[in-house]
Amino acid sequence: MDFDQLLIRFFGTEEIADLSPDQLGAGIDRLRVQFGLERDGGRRFALWCLAYMLGVAPDLDSAFEDEADREAARDFMDTIDREIEEE
Repeated sequence: MDFDQLLIRFFGTEEIADLSPDQLGAGIDRLRVQFGLERDGGRRFALWCLAYMLGVAPDLDSAFEDEADREAARDFMDTIDREIEEE
């Protein structure tokens, strides 16, 4: 899944910073619903990553049954957090 396509799909724009709080909330609601419905592991992971970057990701234990998926999510979190610290 392409990041920009995810933003357009759930928020209607690639410029998420320009959204009103109501628009952001509605997009987050759509993202959460899709995450709950998604069965494809790769797509589910991509949705979780977007949710993490928005600060709304579900807990790893409830999001991923497989330990390898949880470990990949931890790696993603560490990478993103490192990038933020370096800015």
